[in-house]
Amino acid sequence: MMLLLSGVSVPSLAQGTAANMPAPQDAAAVDRRVLPVQPAPFQGQIGTTYKTSRPDYAPPVQAPAGAPNVLLIMTDDVGFGAASTFGGPVPTPNLDRLASRGLRYNRFHTTAMCSPTRASLLTGRNPHNVGTGYLADGSAGYPGYNGEIPRSAASIAKVLKLNGYSTAMIGKHHNIPGGQKSAAGPFDLWPTGLGFEHFYGFIGGDTDQWHPLLYRNTERVHDEPQHGETLDHLFVDDALSWLHTQKAAAPDKPFFLYLAPGTAHAPHQAPPEWIAKFKGKFDSGWDQLRSETLKRQIAQGVAPRGTKLTPRPDAIPAWSSLSPAEQAADARMMEVFAGMLAYQDAQIGRLLDELDRMGQTENTFIIFIEGDNGGSAEGNVSGSMNELGTLANGVVETTESKTALMDRMGGPGTYQLYPVGWSWATNSPFQWTKQVASHLGGTRNGMVVSWPARIQDQGKIRSNFTHVIDVAPTILEAIGLPVPVTVEGVQQQPIDGQSMMYSFAPNAPEKPRTQYFELAGSRAIYKDGWLANTTPGRLPWHASGGQTPLEEYKWELYDLRKDFSQSTDLAAKEPERLAEMKALWTEEAKRSQVFPLDDRLGGRSLGSRDPEQRKQFVYWGAGITVTPSDGPPFGFGSFSLTADIIVPDGGASGVLLADGSRLAGWSFFLDNGRPVMVHATSIQPGGQHRVAAAETIPAGPAQIRYDYKGRGMMRGGTVRISVNGRTVAEGDIPKSAFVLANGDLETGQDTGEPVTDYSNTTQFSGIINKISVDLN
Repeated sequence: MMLLLSGVSVPSLAQGTAANMPAPQDAAAVDRRVLPVQPAPFQGQIGTTYKTSRPDYAPPVQAPAGAPNVLLIMTDDVGFGAASTFGGPVPTPNLDRLASRGLRYNRFHTTAMCSPTRASLLTGRNPHNVGTGYLADGSAGYPGYNGEIPRSAASIAKVLKLNGYSTAMIGKHHNIPGGQKSAAGPFDLWPTGLGFEHFYGFIGGDTDQWHPLLYRNTERVHDEPQHGETLDHLFVDDALSWLHTQKAAAPDKPFFLYLAPGTAHAPHQAPPEWIAKFKGKFDSGWDQLRSETLKRQIAQGVAPRGTKLTPRPDAIPAWSSLSPAEQAADARMMEVFAGMLAYQDAQIGRLLDELDRMGQTENTFIIFIEGDNGGSAEGNVSGSMNELGTLANGVVETTESKTALMDRMGGPGTYQLYPVGWSWATNSPFQWTKQVASHLGGTRNGMVVSWPARIQDQGKIRSNFTHVIDVAPTILEAIGLPVPVTVEGVQQQPIDGQSMMYSFAPNAPEKPRTQYFELAGSRAIYKDGWLANTTPGRLPWHASGGQTPLEEYKWELYDLRKDFSQSTDLAAKEPERLAEMKALWTEEAKRSQVFPLDDRLGGRSLGSRDPEQRKQFVYWGAGITVTPSDGPPFGFGSFSLTADIIVPDGGASGVLLADGSRLAGWSFFLDNGRPVMVHATSIQPGGQHRVAAAETIPAGPAQIRYDYKGRGMMRGGTVRISVNGRTVAEGDIPKSAFVLANGDLETGQDTGEPVTDYSNTTQFSGIINKISVDLN
């Protein structure tokens, strides 16, 4: 590096000379149990002037010699039997090639839902021990459910950063409580607060693949994929850019890259040419697909010979019971899912190709987890073109509504999720789906590890019991780092997981293991090959609790040493063992902050403190973006919206305030000078409701007021629009949405997937001085 002073090039003073350049700290002399690593004491000499002084540069903290790069990949809502690597119907050639130079694990487990799995992945602790026994944005006032990863459980990213790694996260981050997602912070639980020096992705459970809601570090950005690509392409582009820059700046510094695409969580969306690859592939239905998948799994050795195919639950209809029209629509929904997963695999292939080209593959430790839980059942029996509409807004899909949208499936303006039959099929050969922590359909996911420099037994299958809490300690052992005792002055709680590195060796015997599972009242306990678990008390596509009281859930018992698919219940034959296992579950649950149990998907208050509700929301101008959790709850009752604006000569058009999208949202705007309000409840016919004034607003200052008087939850209400105190329009909204979908609140624009089709640009052409929303 050269420093230019007054036109003269001289060596930078920061460079030093060969004699006094700082050398890396001796790894053996560094105490990495206390982070940050404490700097060595100053060994130079300080005189009166530089002539009688000798500098001593503090050596930089470096990773241990030969430390590998680490690439951690976790996909979303992909069942065990979806990808071809684990016998599924969707070709994933890039995951296949990774497995060919690494190991496939067929007994790897997650927690059955995204936030808990991701918290465990990052920390190496059981989810309740890090406050994430449920969705982070469904937090409650109990230690196991507050949605906040504690500082006593430093993430693997922070540990690696403090040990000399470059760290980056790209993709989905669903570990922030609802009240901490705004521009006001705090940002401690954002990726940048958890140790990632770079973040590019989305916050929360899902986002639109065509019109995503994205952040770079903590700033909202309005990036959208181009040229017919979807979000996964953007993510890999960003990963490649980051890798190129990191290696350009510090070629010898190892990196930790966590890539967490939202695929294949709803919305199921993909470029049309990828969907077309699967046309007609699923016409035989989910029952047949499940059977064919098990045959492939046995042939590959993913499932042992003799594995039984567990029966279809009574709540899921037989494929043969559907009408031809419904079969056609439902098969198309599975084609979209398959196109989405195959497209994602191709994007990850671009990343693997670049690691090869850059010469980084040999010493890059890759852990690829195919799904953070089993396939999603939230689409209900009939599937959904509007995931949140089905879950929260009472939108019911019919054969006619699905058929009418077949040509649009997977494209912009939809938010689809396949019927539960496909979710169940892609979890073959196991029972149940995502959310069901008691059964392997919810918790068994495929995992591939690859590290050519260290794994010699390539292309083989490992059947050791492993869990998502094992990933962090495995990474630490692979690098040669201890589990830290303190991080940034905070005493660390014990790691619950155990390293998987022993299983890299051929024929490594399985270690003794006890592991509990719990999610929304669904429970299980594993111990050395045996699994005791509850029978589901709530169908995973129902938001309310089941009919069976939590204390009265039935328990089942399985010998997984002989019963790979959890198919033969031994509870009646071994009551004493079952009783011992139930007692063990209770012991582990108490140790891990699992209580109190709650089996509701929605409305989980758990007796938490209810703070005084905010009644007014004020926005001082255009260009403001607010996350849904920090905006006004439009779906809860009556409100008034008042906008103080200046209309330019020639009139004004554009959005004053919009919240949500055409799937469920509100927009208050001017259409060629006329005040309009649109409320969308779904994309079905009749799902858009509009109230508009007939006259235009003249140039100059104006106050526009929208008064909505609701009739009750999702029952609609009346609207009055007034300008400068004079009523200019009135109308009725027959139905209202409870939860808005796929959009932030914005002033002066409606980016991403809009609430409605506007005749002009969504950018407001006048001046917004102030907008206030008052809850009545």
